[in-house]
Amino acid sequence: MAHKAGFVNIVGRPNVGKSTLLNYMVGEKISAVTYKAQTTRHRILGIISTPEYQIVLSDTPGILDPAYKLHESMMKYVEGSFEDADIFLYMVEAGERNPPDWLPARFREMNKPVLLLINKIDQIQPQEVESEISYWQEHLPEAEVFAVSALHGANLDQVKQRIIDLLPENPPYFPEDEISDKTERFIVSEIIREKIFLNYRKEVPYHTEVVVESFKEEENLVRISAIIYVARESQKIIIIGKGGEAIKKVGIEARKDIEAFVGKKVFLELSVKVADNWRDDPKILRRFGYEL
Repeated sequence: MAHKAGFVNIVGRPNVGKSTLLNYMVGEKISAVTYKAQTTRHRILGIISTPEYQIVLSDTPGILDPAYKLHESMMKYVEGSFEDADIFLYMVEAGERNPPDWLPARFREMNKPVLLLINKIDQIQPQEVESEISYWQEHLPEAEVFAVSALHGANLDQVKQRIIDLLPENPPYFPEDEISDKTERFIVSEIIREKIFLNYRKEVPYHTEVVVESFKEEENLVRISAIIYVARESQKIIIIGKGGEAIKKVGIEARKDIEAFVGKKVFLELSVKVADNWRDDPKILRRFGYEL
């Protein structure tokens, strides 16, 4: 049997569970996951390889109307996912209605298979699932509809098998031992940023960016130094917290996840700096790795 491989690009609104799906299917925490919208800011690939096939899953930022240059960059990653997709996973959450106006036409234009995943079915009654499926079959008839829970893995085996069935015949795009296109530094920065989103309220997390300045691997220890950038001095005070307790908590939680990821003990040093209005500054955004 010929080898199969393809890009399976996940699109949808913010906070519908795209990153949770990617992490579950790959079996590693690659993309930051929180209950807050706009956690994902980059396009992140998760790679599943076997001797018979390679699934290249692509997590993208949630579809939104840009309010900052940062958002414009995020939407470029979404646009890029329409250029190389072999299969689309369009993810919605239970109860969601009305896809973005331009999306159905774009799917038809691309003429690629679309699997529509109704996520978070664990949060609704079983009798409601059929009405959810019927709604999307009517409003996006070109899509195959699956009701799933990315958090608990419900029905994801069926989704994976359908992906395998639809994959085109291709050689592998990546070495079989790679699980992502992102570096260890990037994934570490995502883990730290995830803990910021989980530990701070209101708008503060949306004004932060994490840059790993140093990643030194020793025999039994990894020494990591990272900077948390904020947009204003007042946010720096909040991130640090009284007596440094807030940033200490972030560091402890991040270190545990980083140790699980790298498989070694980790010494993690965090500091906080102000980069004025960085979300609208093209020069700083490029320095942080965003495309404009």
